[in-house]
Amino acid sequence: MGYELIAAVDLGSNSFRLQVGRVVDDQIYPLDGLKESVRLAAGLTPHKTLDGASQLRALEALARFSERLRGFEPGAVRAVATNTLRVAKNAPQFLVQAESALGFPIEVIGGREEARLIYVGVAHTLPDPSRQQLVVDIGGGSTEFIIGRNFEPLALESLYMGCVGFSMRFFPEGRIDKRGLREAELAARRELQAIAHEYRQIGWEEAVASSGSAKALVDVMAESGWAQDCITRDGMERLRSYLLRAGHVSRIELAGMKPDRLPVLMGGFAIMSGVLQEFNLERMTFSEGALRLGVLYDLLGRYHHHDLRTATVKQFMRRYQVDPRQAERVTDTALALYRQLVPGNGDAQQRDVQMLNWAGRLHEIGISVAHTGYHKHSAYILGNADMPGFSRRDQTRMARIVLGHRGKLERVLALDPLPEDWLLIFCLRLAALAHRARDESGRPPLTVSRTANGFQVQVDAGWLANSPLTTASLEDESRQWALAGRELRVRARHEGAQPA
Repeated sequence: MGYELIAAVDLGSNSFRLQVGRVVDDQIYPLDGLKESVRLAAGLTPHKTLDGASQLRALEALARFSERLRGFEPGAVRAVATNTLRVAKNAPQFLVQAESALGFPIEVIGGREEARLIYVGVAHTLPDPSRQQLVVDIGGGSTEFIIGRNFEPLALESLYMGCVGFSMRFFPEGRIDKRGLREAELAARRELQAIAHEYRQIGWEEAVASSGSAKALVDVMAESGWAQDCITRDGMERLRSYLLRAGHVSRIELAGMKPDRLPVLMGGFAIMSGVLQEFNLERMTFSEGALRLGVLYDLLGRYHHHDLRTATVKQFMRRYQVDPRQAERVTDTALALYRQLVPGNGDAQQRDVQMLNWAGRLHEIGISVAHTGYHKHSAYILGNADMPGFSRRDQTRMARIVLGHRGKLERVLALDPLPEDWLLIFCLRLAALAHRARDESGRPPLTVSRTANGFQVQVDAGWLANSPLTTASLEDESRQWALAGRELRVRARHEGAQPA
């Protein structure tokens, strides 16, 4: 059953935003929103680490969000982090504190996943989503470009340029001059050249801008009488003349311009100018839809069992020619073993069940690369491919579990697995071992339990006597777990004996 209220938290490179929505008949009506100008990207050092001041601003903002989210069920809130936390080397350490402050898990999403969610949000605000749209979303650390029709994206890209980074790089200490502006626009156009040809070939009927930089430009043009509810090339030229005359952000006095937008205005302006020039656009309309609205609709889809991750898993199985019967056999047995070990059904267990299900269905995708060491190829694909609907953390965890489903467990040790990962690895490993023959013999007669430092497997003695290869494999398993600092006891169960 779904929730009446759901919430999205967007940890952007410039601002953190919280959006609460009410669900009515499969539509989301925005109910409440909070915004904090954290300027996270400004705290990124040359060594790609977040400095202490930016971390403190972020944690304070998340603590305020936490108060508003008090009483929300875990499944009713989704928090996503974007470019700055994708590139920051100390992001994993920071995220531990951030999740504690917010009270909910935070997913670091990839650039194309961010673009997909932005499009979902924008498409739900368009008057006619059946028209082919070019959507441009200038963020603090990256800019996303999407071409889509209806609610389906046709092209997704994320470029590493944002209003925070460009403002700091080309307009140091707030100075505005012709040289800096020209260099910023050229830098944006160079980035755009990587995608412009392909995008022009696909084509669009309307260009749409979203998020804070675009909103600031639209508001200024409307208040100045240069354009109404859109960004035009003529309006941008007028604004350029004004900005160059001002010479410094501290001297900008424009109706409609919010003070917290001034420090990043020039970077956003230069990127937007580059977009208009490189895509040869005369105007762009504006959409209030953005990442956080897309996250809400994606969350709503999961309640109604339209989880994009399920579709992505099916697509990957087709793309990498996975044997569906073998994947089903291994997954079914792995989940049955998990249910023996974890009889409860809480939210945490449910997430683990999902993870084990995905890992079971995708554990053999690496065979399409090479059969030898295929588990390593599978793990690489899962950890690095664009997988719509999945966060980077989910992909990393799935890759870790799949890597551990066969071969040396010492490889997994080096990846610092979560305590619960060992449980999933054990289930998938034992299931893959039991179905090595790839036949239709059904679930093996295995009973599993936990020990103080590992697991115990009880096997029907008659079945074991007729399975010498499995017997040898189980003996090798015990050695592998011992090398990983854990135990695996294997006990033969004779007919009539009760499981220990």
